[in-house]
Formats: sequence, C-alpha cells, structure tokens
Amino acid sequence: MTREELLKEYVKCVGDTPYALETYLETYDNTKSSYVPFKLFPEQVTMIEDYENFNDNIVLKYRQAGVSTATAAWVSKKLQFASKDKPEKILVLANKLDTASEMANKIKGFIRQWPDWLNVGFDKDKNSQKHYKLTNGSEVKAVATSVDALRGYTPTILIFDEAAYIETGQDLWAACMASLATGGKVIVISTPNGFDAIYYEVFDQSIRQLNNFKISRLVWYRDPRFTKDLYFVKTKDIVHFLLNRDEYNETTLLRNVRDEEFELLISKGYKPCSHWFEEMSKKLKFDRRKISQELECAFLGSGDNVIPTETLDILEKDIREPIEKWVGNSIWVWEPPVEGHKYIMGIDVSRGDSEDSTGFVIIDFDEREQVVEYLGKVPPDIAAELAHKWALKYSCFVVIDITGGMGVATSRKMLELGYKDLYYEGVNPNEMWKFNPSEKTPGLNFNNKRVQIVQALEEQLRTGFKIRSRRLFNEFKTFVYINGRPDHMRGAHDDLIMSIAMALYIAQNSFTQLKNSVAQTKAMLGAWSTDENKFRNSDKPVFTPTTVSPRGLPPNSNDPKDYLWLLSGLK
Repeated sequence: MTREELLKEYVKCVGDTPYALETYLETYDNTKSSYVPFKLFPEQVTMIEDYENFNDNIVLKYRQAGVSTATAAWVSKKLQFASKDKPEKILVLANKLDTASEMANKIKGFIRQWPDWLNVGFDKDKNSQKHYKLTNGSEVKAVATSVDALRGYTPTILIFDEAAYIETGQDLWAACMASLATGGKVIVISTPNGFDAIYYEVFDQSIRQLNNFKISRLVWYRDPRFTKDLYFVKTKDIVHFLLNRDEYNETTLLRNVRDEEFELLISKGYKPCSHWFEEMSKKLKFDRRKISQELECAFLGSGDNVIPTETLDILEKDIREPIEKWVGNSIWVWEPPVEGHKYIMGIDVSRGDSEDSTGFVIIDFDEREQVVEYLGKVPPDIAAELAHKWALKYSCFVVIDITGGMGVATSRKMLELGYKDLYYEGVNPNEMWKFNPSEKTPGLNFNNKRVQIVQALEEQLRTGFKIRSRRLFNEFKTFVYINGRPDHMRGAHDDLIMSIAMALYIAQNSFTQLKNSVAQTKAMLGAWSTDENKFRNSDKPVFTPTTVSPRGLPPNSNDPKDYLWLLSGLK
C-alpha cells in the first residue's frame, strides 16, 4: 500500500474496531485444526462497542461464549494503536494466576498478528508470560487476585476474568476502584457463580442503577455457532425434557422461530434448545444448577446456602427503602416505635477495624418485621453507646454476642450506662427478677447454640418474618455451609445476619415463653375482673396484679410503663 493508503487504513481501523479485528486477526478453530479469519457475531460486536463507549463494563456470558477471546482481540488493538505519549497499561486479574496468564497470552497472540506497518513490537527487556511491554510503552500484566497486586500500579484498563470465582471479596474490589479513580476502564467478565461478593454485587447494583456499569448480556441462543438446529420447548425444567423426551410431543416444540420472537417465547415459559445445548448439558451431567448458571446465565445461590433460594426470592419482595437514615447512612429506620409493641435488639460486635463491622438489628416481635439496622466500624464502647440510645428509644430487650470476648466490653458498657433489659445466657426470662446481674456477664455465646440459632433464623424467615434491608439481604445470599458450619463466603460478611439471628432466636424461644406466660396471666386477670363485682361492696380489697416484666425487671419495679404491654387489651 502507498503511504496515503496506509494512512486511510490506519484512520479506518482507529474508527471502526470490528472492521480492524475482522480484517487483520485470526482465531484457531479446533474443529478444523487450523486458523480461520476472526469473525464477531452481533452480540460480540455490541459488547466491543460498549468497551469503546463506556468506562465501566460488566459482561454476563455463557460457557464457550468467546468473550475472553473477543476481549483479548480488542485489547490487542488498543495496545497496537496506543501512542508513546499515552501508553496503555493492562492489568488482568483472575482467581488463579493461570487464568489471568491465559488471557494475557491471548492478547500477546493477537498482537503478533497485526501488520508490520504499525511498527509496534515487544520490548525484549520485558517479555514474559505474566508481564510484557511493547515498544510504544504499553504493557500487559497478569496477576492472581490480591489487594497487593494493585500496589504501585495504576492500569488504564483493568480486566476481571471469571470474576464470580474471585474469593478475596470486597476489599479487593474497593482497592481496584481506588486505582481507577483518576480514570481508566474496568471490564468485569464471568459466568454466574451464585451470589458471589464481587461479580453478582456489581451486576445487581447495575440492574438497580446504583452504579455506572454497562451490562453486556450474551445468550447462547443468539450465537450462530450453536443454533443451526435451534428449537424451543414448552417446559419449566429443561433437564426433565432432556431426560424424558418421550413425554413430549411435537406440539410442545417450536422450530424455525424468527430472531425477534426469541424473548417473547422465553417470557411465556419456553426454553431454547439445540444439539450444542444437549451436548453441553450432558457434559455437565444434567446438573440443573450448573446448566442454569453456565448455559442459561442464571444467578442461583449455592447449593449450600443456609437460606434457600426460594426463601430469598420471597424475602426480596419485602425489602424497602428506609424512612430515615442516621449517623452517616449507617443507621436505617423503617418504622418508628409503637407503644405496646415488644422489640428485641441483637448486637454483633467487631473490633472496630477494617476487617469486620459492628451491626445491630431491632425487630418488632408483634409485627414480625425488621424496623431498625446499624452497620459501621466502631470500637465496642462506642457500639454500646449507639445501641443504648436506640434500645431506649424502642424499649428493647437486648441480646449481645459475646463469642470470643469481643462483645463483653459492649455488655459491660451497657450496664455502666444503666441498661438492665439484657439477655443472660442460661437464665429463664420468667425468673429474671430472681437473678443477680453481678453474677454473670450479659450476652449470648454463639459457640454454645450456633446450630439452634441458625435453625431459628431459617425457620423465622421461611414462615413469614419480613426483612427490610438490602444490606442484610445481600449478606443472606453469601451465607453458606462451609464444611458443615454456617458461615459467610470468603470476602463476604455476616455482621447483620448474626445480629438478627440472635434477635430471632430470642423471639422464638425466650420471648415465646414469656408470651405464653403473659397469656396465662391475662386469662387470670380477665377472670378476676369478671368477678370484680363480687368484691365491690365487700370489705376485701380489690386485687392489684404484679408480674414479671418482659425485660427482666422484678415485680417491685416502680415504672408502670413496663407493664403496659402485658395489660394491653384488658378492659
């Protein structure tokens, strides 16, 4: 080509990325054992255009979607056409170094294919599998995920490959966002892997328009490689269809469907299928969860979720925006205190450092709903002062997690502040007035009752208890059984879960006992009031009832408010 022709071609490649990739690049075709011209299908073209037009991108893909290959091709073009004044710095992050290196090698392979007239090659002094530079100053670095990976490195393009499988969690994500604060692109790529702490959270927030990420959705039934024999079947369970074809007839199958009808059929309960889909399902051993996640791009909770996916779906419908927010958005309020209602507060205490947060949750025992929530990083004594304020506001019975000793300081501070309505492990709530508080530290040791507490949590949520908080809901999605023990996934947290679990445990056990006792007392009082006329003209005094306060106060309490809920409803 002449100099003028080269200039025109250069300008065309700069302005039309799909053209540049398809003109100059090739991919290896395993079925033909040879290289074939690089070809983007329509959804890949849209994805590439999103990369060009948006700084924040997240890609939802199926297995074998070719997203990593298309992304590597796009990156290679960015590197080749970068100037020495503005070189590109590419950082590829993945859960495993091998995964990150594979992406880096794909980029390197495409770099080698660009024509010589670009005059961009590899720097001989820096050229390894994990880190290489180009003669225009651009570079590619592949690392396994850790916060340290970003130290001293500011990428212009940050790629999270198979992000749903990254286990280092939110701290890594925060570090990545900080590294891009001055500019740069981020591309998050993955098939779903349950409700993980990075990929799902970013995707979910994007759906709810809480971040600026542009979603690229790739669905297999629009991939021309896999849909030559595409058909749709009327079924809720594609695995059942694949394993029991004899139960279906041709009237339930739709073939030769137009592209514009795909989404309509899916909305009506049809499932797409093809020979490729059948073979992939077979490779996945017809595992419903794997097929849903890896082929149908469905976010499903882990099979080991403490709270079943079905329950989570119901819980999400009750989530509400708080009516009030306090203390720098850390305290959320959904309902004001109602006179006569019984409230329980659960407190999970942290050290106040960067590792964990302190959380407390207030539940309405009568309405079976969450009404207040706090989540923040404060030391135990400050946590006690906050909890004390809100416990007084709602007249709460308070249970504090003292497992490992972190909550002991909070318990003692609550006592110093004069709060007496505290849970003491092993003490019958009906006999609190007999108990000397100086004999024992108030609080609950999780290690002693972890199974019972988690069982109470699951039962209460399954039977209609309403949570209001999105923060709490997100913790539920990553709360799983690890080696048989209920715990949060790596990189996730369970501070609010522990708080509400303790409150619900007390509600199901101790407070239920009190409620039964109160019911008996109310019946007795009702009987006494019925017979009151017998004594009206007698010399005998009218009976004045005393009983145990639900908050552990003795019968000689001088505060009549402590008995209002007990006597409510009596004439």
